[in-house]
Amino acid sequence: MNKIKSLIQGFYKGKNLKKQLPPMLLGVFMMGFTLSWLRLVDWGTDTFTNMNLAISAKIGLSLGTWQLILNIVLLIIVILLGADNIGFGTVANMVFIGYLCDFFTWLWVKILPAKILEYPEAAAEGAKVVPHFSNEYLYIRIIVLILALAAFVFFAALYMDSGLGVSPCDAIPFMVWSKIKKVPIKFVRILYDAALILIAFAFGSKWYIATILMALTLGPVIEFVGKRIKKWFRFE
Repeated sequence: MNKIKSLIQGFYKGKNLKKQLPPMLLGVFMMGFTLSWLRLVDWGTDTFTNMNLAISAKIGLSLGTWQLILNIVLLIIVILLGADNIGFGTVANMVFIGYLCDFFTWLWVKILPAKILEYPEAAAEGAKVVPHFSNEYLYIRIIVLILALAAFVFFAALYMDSGLGVSPCDAIPFMVWSKIKKVPIKFVRILYDAALILIAFAFGSKWYIATILMALTLGPVIEFVGKRIKKWFRFE
């Protein structure tokens, strides 16, 4: 009971919600927004989303619904293991990002010119699939990829460094690192992301170049960007 009380108090005690809440919510919203563009580019997303896209497609659930279910399971695990970086940002991330990605993906498919989109071959078999930018418009895919990746990194750092908690998925590598600490956290994160890629592949995902690059570089880049964000926003 005391553990639950302490966890609830951790959501707001010692926080400056007027400064921290708006940037965190903006970060979460824009992560879902940028992921929808990466989904249309079809060259990969972050490793967690990539895994969930593969699993949700295999079991017939939307990304948002499957990601919420998995996040609830992971949240219970990290709480039982003693995670202390749980807060409003944790809840916002695990509930909204998947559904925001689903919504904006649906919206872009509705409003973008049909000629710049194409469906995978699975569409002919009646499968529910998401179209991607046609290879005839390769320059659009490249431009959107660069812009969406840059935006995703910035807003991921904004949400993480707001000080309102991280997603259960992001909490796990930090908890593993806290137990060993002989290995730099960036290597723990890379191994963790590699495991997520292998799980995605087992569920039918392709080897996406952007996902592999994000697995190798996302942690250090977010740390680099986060240091500057803390100076700009002064969350404390």
